[in-house]
Amino acid sequence: MTTDPSRPVATSPDSEYSLSIEEASDRYERSGHPRTHRSIQRYCAKGHLDCRRVETQFGEKYLISAASVAKHIAYIEEVRPIATGHDMPRPVTATVGHENPSEAVSASAPPSPDLSRQDAADTRYIAGLERENEFLRGQVSVKDDQIKDLTERARETNHLIAGLQKMLTPLLGRPGERSDGADPAQTP
Repeated sequence: MTTDPSRPVATSPDSEYSLSIEEASDRYERSGHPRTHRSIQRYCAKGHLDCRRVETQFGEKYLISAASVAKHIAYIEEVRPIATGHDMPRPVTATVGHENPSEAVSASAPPSPDLSRQDAADTRYIAGLERENEFLRGQVSVKDDQIKDLTERARETNHLIAGLQKMLTPLLGRPGERSDGADPAQTP
């Protein structure tokens, strides 16, 4: 009979998850990489931080492993200089002395208020929209006139039909009445 050696537990103890969002935020700030509480919640949700979600009296909250916070801070410090070039200062341009004083005046004059490409494109776009609006307003007025004319024709048609009915009623008789004077209910 072989004895099965004991294996380590696959899950880590819950005592390892001791940091709240606020405490993790303090650790990020002390390391020089401040993060908002919402950012830390996103790190937990995305799995960047090792954490447990626990129920409390007021809802749910994350309990975070201190080791995962330290590991994530180390990752940020390793990747940050590469990912963002904002830490590198810009080189200073050397000033060039002008031989002619008129060149110095023209060089220090404020730039002309030229429109940038974006502004110029916006102006053309706005002008196009205004032309289209004007065209559509003209079309609406034409359609209003057509509707007015058609309404008048419908009124005239109704008037003519009413006159025709008045003229034909004596010739055709009233409904339920026969022109030969016989009772329609008794006809076979």
